Amino acid sequence: MALIMSDVDRFEAARPRLEAIAYRLLGSASEAEDAVQETFLRWQAADVGRIGVPEAWLTKVLTNWCLNVLTSARARRETYVGKWLPEPLLAGDPMLGPADTAEQRDSVSYAVLVLLERLTPGERAVYVLREAFDYPHREIAEVLEITEAASQQTYHRARKHIADGRARTEVDEGAARRIVEEFLAAATSGRTEPLLRLLTQDALAVGDGGGKVPARAKAFEGALAVATFLRGMFKPSAAKRAHVGGAAEVYAATANGGPAIVAVVDGRVVAVVCLEVTAEGVAAVRSQVNPDKLVRATGHWAAADRGEAPLHTL
Repeated sequence: MALIMSDVDRFEAARPRLEAIAYRLLGSASEAEDAVQETFLRWQAADVGRIGVPEAWLTKVLTNWCLNVLTSARARRETYVGKWLPEPLLAGDPMLGPADTAEQRDSVSYAVLVLLERLTPGERAVYVLREAFDYPHREIAEVLEITEAASQQTYHRARKHIADGRARTEVDEGAARRIVEEFLAAATSGRTEPLLRLLTQDALAVGDGGGKVPARAKAFEGALAVATFLRGMFKPSAAKRAHVGGAAEVYAATANGGPAIVAVVDGRVVAVVCLEVTAEGVAAVRSQVNPDKLVRATGHWAAADRGEAPLHTL
């Protein structure tokens, strides 16, 4: 019995790292939890005493499970209702994983998670293991059963795809709050001009409702179109309140390391709006309103000690 508990304890010690890897690979907290649970079941069924390096074994099992999920996810997302966006995680969520370096923080930013969708499953795995967890190419090659040279080539190709996306500006939590406060003040002013001053010329706005909540599947593109949309989005209305079950309190927050707006109704998170900030201004506004992708955010929000008043009410 002691041996079994020891094996369980060893797995639990690795769980935070495994969850962080799986979340970056899948862009979904619920799918990441499922992947880690599947890895645990395989760990329990294995002859653990014959596993030389448990961390490498667990990483390989988890990563390959996630690759299978990613392959099938591509087919599922072809039938997904509307635009598919990653599941946002609020500041302090342990699934965000390591944030010691700029590369680690960037790898879990909402903007990069969106860009990761452009990569093949193999490119995504190499990029995440190398960029976010600093695995050497020799170990990545063993995990994916490819050559070390292939791992290096794949990593450089993946980095180029990500770098070809918009250059982001890293902000700390204080700066993120100030950005959200200024953004909300502009969005709730009833005028488009304040928003136009904050948005880049080629800004976009898109939302994920998963077919369960109305959301614009086709992105609004261009500062004027986005500003006009946001002015209506943040205008209180009886229809909005009826749809979400009451008045939504709007707060400044941080999600995936970047500025975010969180809308809460009776303790339930009904929207997380992630702002992509560049040196030129807010370049993208991505709204996650699919209730299936806000369950973890709701739990995290409820557990946090929050004394601040909402900035706005819809």
